[in-house]
Amino acid sequence: MIRYRRPKQDDAFIMRFIDSQLVPLSHLNPVQLEAVRKDIPKRLARGITLVACQRYEDNPLGFVHFFLHGELLYIDMLAVTPESQRKRWGNTLMVHAEKFAVSRGCKRSKVMVDAGNANGLSFYKKLGYVTVRFHTQNQCHELEKTL
Repeated sequence: MIRYRRPKQDDAFIMRFIDSQLVPLSHLNPVQLEAVRKDIPKRLARGITLVACQRYEDNPLGFVHFFLHGELLYIDMLAVTPESQRKRWGNTLMVHAEKFAVSRGCKRSKVMVDAGNANGLSFYKKLGYVTVRFHTQNQCHELEKTL
């Protein structure tokens, strides 16, 4: 099932998962990473986070965090536990985020993927995202999709 983030139950999981699954793929230096880490609670408060779990009360198997900017859906973070990968949880989270965005007038979606994240790049391309450009400064691929 997909549900909205419940901060008291989910935020510790989300922070651990960011540290273990997303941070290792980043090309930021340690000072930059620490600044990003400190900003995560503010980002979670500003955007929308959906979590995947077997049952409503269960701990998350994955999450997607996103922002809506006018007609743009910006996927900020997506992560699924290693044991839950390749079981369509990531796809399901993305479908829910995209449907939510379309219902609020979004026409396109954007995501940034770290250069070292070949699995993430392949995942988004299978969902119809195309590479728009590569940002050399932060070593990220920018991908977009029409919704």
